[in-house]
Amino acid sequence: MFKKIVDLYKKYEEVIMYLIFGVLTTVVNFVVYFIAIRILGDSDLSKTISNALAWFFSVLFAFFTNKIFVFKHKSENAKDFILEALKFYGCRAFSGILDIGLFALLVSVFHFNDVIVKIFTQILVIVLNYIFSKLIIFKNKKG
Repeated sequence: MFKKIVDLYKKYEEVIMYLIFGVLTTVVNFVVYFIAIRILGDSDLSKTISNALAWFFSVLFAFFTNKIFVFKHKSENAKDFILEALKFYGCRAFSGILDIGLFALLVSVFHFNDVIVKIFTQILVIVLNYIFSKLIIFKNKKG
């Protein structure tokens, strides 16, 4: 039984680690969001600013955890590291703009509940970010 679990883990390690760190990244996102909203207030603008701050800090967390623990990607030199970081942040900027814009639209224009919208946008962002990481950022990973 234990061997089967270990074999399954080895087979799906990248996806499992991505999901674990995706959840932790989402936790970082939510914690920063709720701290910021308590500091900035409960207006629609404060919610949007808090969401942007949450995105910024969760992307910072995600870059290092994805690079080190998920894709185990080592940069050959500083130039490669910078290019990798630029690709990562470029893709995250796209998903971040989508996250912030969709959040603002659904909360400010359509007046949906901010927590429900936050959950929805985070699921969408996690899926998009895995696709970007797998196909664009870390495609030349180890092995």
